[in-house]
This record gives sequence, structure tokens and C-alpha cells, in this order.
Amino acid sequence: MLADQVLLERAGIGLRAPHYGEVLEFRPDLGWVEVHSENFFGGGAALRTLQEVAQQYPVSLHGVGMGLASPDPLDAGHLSKLQRLCDTINPASVSEHLCWNTVGGKAINDLLPFPYTKDALTHVAERVQKVQDTLGRKILIENLSYYVAFNSSEMLEEEFLSELVARTGCGILFDVNNLYVNTVNLGVDAEAFIHGIPAEAVGEYHLAGPSMMDGCLVDTHSAPVLDEVWRLYDAALHHVGKRPTLIEWDVDIPELAILQGEAVKAQQRMDAL
Repeated sequence: MLADQVLLERAGIGLRAPHYGEVLEFRPDLGWVEVHSENFFGGGAALRTLQEVAQQYPVSLHGVGMGLASPDPLDAGHLSKLQRLCDTINPASVSEHLCWNTVGGKAINDLLPFPYTKDALTHVAERVQKVQDTLGRKILIENLSYYVAFNSSEMLEEEFLSELVARTGCGILFDVNNLYVNTVNLGVDAEAFIHGIPAEAVGEYHLAGPSMMDGCLVDTHSAPVLDEVWRLYDAALHHVGKRPTLIEWDVDIPELAILQGEAVKAQQRMDAL
């Protein structure tokens, strides 16, 4: 693997199984790649493939199962597997979602929102700190796409993230598509969010394409980046600054060239600054 993996201000892609072979055989020009951490916890052929990829590209590990806001105790087994994967791959960055996914020992295969309260902030901050202490590294926390808002929230998401950064020293993974989904479905103020998070804490952007389902915009990662999302990305670049930027595509995955084309669009926007 690369001795010191660093994500530069370049655009990369989410690397999924349909493209493993092509990427390893042809070594396309990719700024970096990101994978879902949990897909490699079992070791075996998948992990060996990731190790080969890490010899050629900086790799970011993106978690979908930690459930940092869950009321249940942190899953020690999950955290241990993530630690072993980090030790093996030496990723350029590690990220997790600001969500919950377990209660009473029952796991829910989703990224669920919660009220942004002072108690929730204390709870999440303690867990983020535990993860960082275990891994021996800073992690990035991703803003969530959500479909319900809570009357009991005591602060906005950007305020919650800012306080979380202040308490733990974590970073922010700014998912621009998630922000757009929330503006359409729930009227979230995108400009206030962009200006409300600490710019220096943003370590990465995510871009993806949502789908409209029964009048609701859903974060499906199944389409090209929308024009409206590109415009939000431009606004983020001008206020926050250039950061490593990822194209996510998880459903109806197209040929690699299409993903590369989306990454080129992001790179052109960064280079134009």
C-alpha cells in the first residue's frame, strides 16, 4: 500500500465490486477511491483486492454501520474490525454517518436521524471520541439526508456538527447531495448550513444523484449529479474551499467511464478556483 496515503484536492470515485477488475487491470486516472468499510471486515478475497487497490490509489474508508447516535453501547466487535482494517490498509481518511441504527440489540439497515439536542450531542461526542481514541486517528462525520424533522431539536444540524467538532476535534464529511435532499424535502436552508459549519473542519465532499419517489427526493446514489447539486457544490467550494471530492454511485452502477466523467466535472470546478 502507499506508505502515507493522503487525499489531495482531487476528485475520486466510490469503488464498487463491478469495477474492481477494470481498475486493477487498467489503472485508470483516479484521484482516489472510497469503499464501504464493512464490506472488508471479513477479510478474504475482498480484502486482498482492496490491498492491491491501495498499492495504486489513496483509499478512504466510509462506514455505514457504526450508528454513532444509537442508544445501544458501541459495538466493540464492529470497532475492533474497523481498527484491524485501518491497520491493514492505512487509509487516507475514515468517515462515519451522523445517525443511529440499533436499539435494544436490534439492528436496522438504515441511517436514521435523531433530534439535535444537548443530550444527544453529549452522547454522540463521547462515542466519536471513543472511536477516535481506539483508531488513533481523527474521523470525519457526514451530515445526513433525512426525511423527518423533530420538534424536540434544540439546534440546527450545522450547529450540532460545529459543537461536535469543537468537543472532539473530529472533521466533517460534507455530503452536498444530502444537503440538497433536505432542502427539497424539509426546506433546510442550504446557505445557512454552508456558512454554519466550520470550514476548516471539512475534510471531504460527497456528490451523488438522488431519485424522486412519490413526491419525495430520496438519496439513492443512482443517477448523475443534479445541476442543483453542482450549484450547491460551487457555493461550498467558494465558501469552504477546495477539498477531496467523491462521486458516489451505489444503485444501477454505470460503466466506469461515466463515474470518471462525473469526477472530471468536479475536478474542473476545483481547478477553476
